[in-house]
Amino acid sequence: MFLSILQRRNAPLLQAAAQLHRRGEIPANTFVIDLDAVERNARTIAAEASRLGLRPFAMTKQIGRNPDASRAIHRGGITEAVGVDLECAVAAATGGLATGHLGHLVQIPRHRAAEAAALHPRYWTVFSEQKAREAGAAALAQGRVQDVLLRVVAPGDRFYTGHEGGFTADRIIEHARVVDALPGVRVAGVTTFPATLVDGESGEAQTTPNLQTLAAAKRALQSAGFDDVQMNAPGTTSTVTLERLAEAGATQVEPGHGLTGTTPLHARIDLPEDPAIAYVTEVSHVWDDRAYVFGGGLYVDPVHGIPETSALIVRDGDDPATVTARPVEMPAPEAIDYYARIPLDGRADAAEGDTVVFGFRPQVFVSRGLTAGIRGLSAGTPRVEGIWASNGAAPLQATAQTARRAEEQNA
Repeated sequence: MFLSILQRRNAPLLQAAAQLHRRGEIPANTFVIDLDAVERNARTIAAEASRLGLRPFAMTKQIGRNPDASRAIHRGGITEAVGVDLECAVAAATGGLATGHLGHLVQIPRHRAAEAAALHPRYWTVFSEQKAREAGAAALAQGRVQDVLLRVVAPGDRFYTGHEGGFTADRIIEHARVVDALPGVRVAGVTTFPATLVDGESGEAQTTPNLQTLAAAKRALQSAGFDDVQMNAPGTTSTVTLERLAEAGATQVEPGHGLTGTTPLHARIDLPEDPAIAYVTEVSHVWDDRAYVFGGGLYVDPVHGIPETSALIVRDGDDPATVTARPVEMPAPEAIDYYARIPLDGRADAAEGDTVVFGFRPQVFVSRGLTAGIRGLSAGTPRVEGIWASNGAAPLQATAQTARRAEEQNA
């Protein structure tokens, strides 16, 4: 989906990724992130959000919670993150992003509320009175009162399967008063997901019924005497979607794929954010007129179904910006992605160890892919800042000491 866009708009990323892989500085199964572009994208989004009076929280799950990317986002002016789950919030904080929002989409498990409260989140979303009680108790143990957002739902709202839940919109004032009276919490506003989606037929960003539900809930809470009511409106967040959200009453937005220029809208038209991520792997072996390439990170976000995928086989001396993309036989979504296959059509132009580059919309945190942030593309001196696992931690590495420890345990 994004490979041709990378070739056209960020060829230096493809060139650096292939070069660094061939030098052995980036392993197969690695998402390579252009940190300079991420910083520029964050600055662009932050500036527009500031103009419109919006507070942006960065979503980092899509890029594997890479701490170097978190630091680039911070340098670009977005200083707080939204954690899709508690692990996401912890990883973003490790990279220097304060916890702006957690509990949405994934609620905080009961016995981990104290860990969540230790992050001092600015906002904490709850789907129920019980979850609000847990948040309040954990906050009081930290000596503070926690601002909470109520997940609000109404008939006709759109949710991905498995994302449902929250407080009913027709009783939002009643719900808010009950939660606001609980020890340790203050009702600060409302949230939903998604507030914006790209229409598959027109290719345009459109607001969902959820946004109207949010706006009505915000007005109702204001009329009932609640002060400074926040309206958190995530979904397909790019610079060009912010004004419509602000006009609807949103106060908070949550760029994720916008930071790497990989929202579905970016696949349709050129937007201010630059494409900033590519997936690099290599040919494992050739069999039956197909090049088998290492997988591990081949989860392509199926936001518009399962798209056809292509890749570049980059050999010594090739310029990835001009190599012709080849169709890829991807593993079935229900299968483990040990390998993808590239048909060779009788051509002996792929060998073991050749670099292979993909460009697709990733969700690194659900994969086994590694991430590597690179700096210096703007100056023509790319360098790897670090290699990280898909959860933002340092990856496991085999060492002689590791082998000796295993041998000793099995002796």
